[in-house]
Amino acid sequence: MESSLALLQDPAAWAALATLVAMEIVLGIDNLIFISILTNKLPLEMREKARKIGISLALLMRLGLLATIAIIVKLTEPVFTILGQGLSWRDIILLAGGAFLVWKATREIHHHVTADEEGESNGTGKVVHSFSAAIGQILLLDLVFSIDSIITAVGMTEHVQIMFVAVIAAVMAMLFAATPLANFINRNPTIVMLALAFLMMIGMTLIAEGLGHHVPKGYIYTAMAFSAAVEGLNMLARQRRQARRARGEAP
Repeated sequence: MESSLALLQDPAAWAALATLVAMEIVLGIDNLIFISILTNKLPLEMREKARKIGISLALLMRLGLLATIAIIVKLTEPVFTILGQGLSWRDIILLAGGAFLVWKATREIHHHVTADEEGESNGTGKVVHSFSAAIGQILLLDLVFSIDSIITAVGMTEHVQIMFVAVIAAVMAMLFAATPLANFINRNPTIVMLALAFLMMIGMTLIAEGLGHHVPKGYIYTAMAFSAAVEGLNMLARQRRQARRARGEAP
């Protein structure tokens, strides 16, 4: 109790909390994009429920991992060596999660390119996945992103209280942003392809991290922000062309 009161009076603790919340929200974008794309494949009445369950599982998983933080810290210690490269449990999890993301993004891109030719759609251009399969895939990626998130938190502060507050705040932000983001992606088909490309890039980054090659997150998110800005300009141009056509003007 006394240690918590001391943290409340420490400006450095508040600065660490603000920084960690911002970092956790940024790291949560990857998870949120995946959840949005996956739940948009479900029937309309199931999507909101799946998003809430997926994000709630992410929160429970991260809080559970924080409760076993001594074990999480040890996950970075090499357990065996392959071709001179030491691999820890964290590396193995990142490799598996990255490979899954690359496979999933590639499969979804293939579907979006060939769905009309193969007749795989349900009339809306989307494959209907089972609710349990969607939750299972969300849970798998939640585990990967949660471990990465907690290890990042451990590297930024030694106070478990700050980690708990930051994780809860970040996941709450994800919960509020999930439906608007999913609806935005659903309304703009070109955004789906861009988001899938982001997931593939994130998957490759996780694989690189798992192999011991650190990729600065700033480069990744700057590239994502630049691509999103370009796509935003394309969307604005399309809207203006459509508006001119509606008025009977030349494009």
